[in-house]
Amino acid sequence: MQLQTLGYIGIRATNLEDWVDFGGRFLGMQLVDKTKTSLSFRMDDRKQRLVINAADVDEPGFYGWEVENAAALDALASHLENNNVRVARGSRALADERHVRDLIVFNDPAGNRLEVVHGSESTSDPFVPGRAISGFRTGPLGMGHAVLHCEKIDDVVPFYVDILGFKLSDYFTKPFSAYFFHLNPRHHSLAFIESGKTGIHHLMVETCYLDDVGQAYDLAQRKPEMIATTFGRHVNDEVTSFYSWSPSKFMFEYGWGGRTSDVDNWTTRVVTEGPSLWGHERYWTTEEQREMARDLRVRNAENGLRIPLNVMDGNYNRAGDVCPWWNATAPARKTG
Repeated sequence: MQLQTLGYIGIRATNLEDWVDFGGRFLGMQLVDKTKTSLSFRMDDRKQRLVINAADVDEPGFYGWEVENAAALDALASHLENNNVRVARGSRALADERHVRDLIVFNDPAGNRLEVVHGSESTSDPFVPGRAISGFRTGPLGMGHAVLHCEKIDDVVPFYVDILGFKLSDYFTKPFSAYFFHLNPRHHSLAFIESGKTGIHHLMVETCYLDDVGQAYDLAQRKPEMIATTFGRHVNDEVTSFYSWSPSKFMFEYGWGGRTSDVDNWTTRVVTEGPSLWGHERYWTTEEQREMARDLRVRNAENGLRIPLNVMDGNYNRAGDVCPWWNATAPARKTG
C-alpha cells in the first residue's frame, strides 16, 4: 500500500489567464486543455500534472499521490479506515477527469484534500514545452515536491509518518522550522513549514539542465516583483534554484540538480548549516530571519563548505585536467 510519488496537484485560482502565461511561457509546461473553468498542464508523458480550476479564492485544491496498483489502493483505504480516517471512493467521472484508473479521497489533519490513485494515464504524444526548455525530471521521482504550511508540526507529522508511511529525511529549526519527508530517492516529495497557518508554501519542479533555471531567472528579472527568493543552492536536497510568486500568491521553486539517495539506507539528521549553502535571499521572511540566514551562509563560506553537483547522463561534459593541485587531491575527495 506504500505511496510512491507525487503524481499531480490541483490549484483553485481566481485568474486562469495569468496561469496560462505562468505555467506555459514561464515554467515551460505544456498547456493541454483550456476551458472557461479549468486548465491542465503536462510536464512529461503523463496526460496531466498540474490542474488549475477557476474559483473565488486562491488556495490549494488537491494533492494526488500514487500507489502501484489496485490492490495497494484497496489496502491503503482499509488501513486509513482502521485508523479512523474518513475515506471516499472516487467516482468514475472523477477518475476520468484525473486521467487515472481509480482513486480514493480523504483529508489530512490540516484539512488538505489528498487523492491517492493508481493507473495514471500516459500518452505517446511528445511533450511540447511552453517555452524552449530541456524538460522536467520526473518519472519514479514524481512531479517534484510540495511544501505546506502548518500551524504546528506535531499536528501533521504523525498522520503522514505513522499512517501514510512518509519517511523523515531531515529538518532544521533556523531561521525557521521545516521538516522534509521522502517516499522515493528524491530527497523530499513533501515538507512542512511551521508557520502558524495552513496552505501551500511552495511547489517545486526540477529541470534537466541548469540553463533552464538560469534562463527562467532572466525572465523573472524583467518583473522583479515575481522573485520571492533569489538564485541559490540548498544544503539538504542540493538543488540549485530560485523561487517566484505564482498567480495564486504562493511560491514556485524552479530548480536543477537535486540529490537522490538510497531510501533503504537513509540517515535522518538535523541540518545545522541553514537551508542554503549560498544565495537564496528570502524576501518573504522577516528581516531578523533574513539576517540569521545570511549569518549561516557566511559561516558556510568561512568553513569552506562545498557540495559536488548532481548531474544526469547527457547533461554534462567532463572538463579536462587543468589544475595539478586538484588532480593530486582527487583520491582524498573520492574517499573523504
